[in-house]
Amino acid sequence: MTISTHVLDSTRGRPVSGMLVLLDYQDKGDWKQVASARTDADGRIRDWGSSINGAGLFRLAFHTGVYFGALGVHTIYPEIAVSVLVTEPTAKLHVPLLLSPFAYSTYQGS
Repeated sequence: MTISTHVLDSTRGRPVSGMLVLLDYQDKGDWKQVASARTDADGRIRDWGSSINGAGLFRLAFHTGVYFGALGVHTIYPEIAVSVLVTEPTAKLHVPLLLSPFAYSTYQGS
């Protein structure tokens, strides 16, 4: 199974590079960190550098406050957590994040 993401700043019309994103897995009600990575120059994380196995509930935690703080921009979202349910162990899941200081959206990409 693979999970990838792409972070875009919709107010600036640009990808977000260098943002820390944590990948967690829920095991018996507790979240356990599986991996962490930073978005590349195009705002993407394609490879988490570790093996992600099986189906289940995963969470991507985007550290948005650090990004906006570096720009000198106030945000009400210091972190955005997106939980996704993976039902197919061989799935290729892409979870983009469209970001602004006071709103965000996400969807299942391809």
